[in-house]
Amino acid sequence: MDIDPDLARELGFPKLKYAYVERERRWLCARLPDVDVVSADAITDLYIEGSRLRLREARPLDGGPVMRRLGRKGDVDAAHRLITSIYLSEAEFALLAGLPGRRIEKVRHRLAPIDGRTFGVDVFAGALEGLVLAEKEFESDAEMAACPHPPFALREVTDDLRYAGGWLAAHGLPPSDGGF
Repeated sequence: MDIDPDLARELGFPKLKYAYVERERRWLCARLPDVDVVSADAITDLYIEGSRLRLREARPLDGGPVMRRLGRKGDVDAAHRLITSIYLSEAEFALLAGLPGRRIEKVRHRLAPIDGRTFGVDVFAGALEGLVLAEKEFESDAEMAACPHPPFALREVTDDLRYAGGWLAAHGLPPSDGGF
């Protein structure tokens, strides 16, 4: 997908060379699927109040190195967004961790490939307990369009903004519509 430079500026990305396009689809799941998990991270996201900024800390459950980053997202549409990221040291992260905002906690499970495709499945905690979302990122629009509905998912929620991280942080679980 080519991003219109005027739209990018409206979203706060004056120079596209510093941003990348994320192509992603999301699916609602009843539970973590019964397939091999390659790795898992405990993730805490802070959606910083009054901004498009997200502070993330991802702690590998196997004890590997912690990843901390500050990201900025601008949604082009439900499946495409512009993103910039800055990776932070523990001290830099601590400077920002007290900013006002709303937190989400989840464990992201990276699944072994299913029909050659890898999926991440987020199992949420806290106020979002019970929510399980699968996601898949793509290199191209054609690859994204060609991806079938995963066999373990209930339904696709890519176009339902109530299942986007920022919305979930601000509003909590979407009202039940029979999908759970």
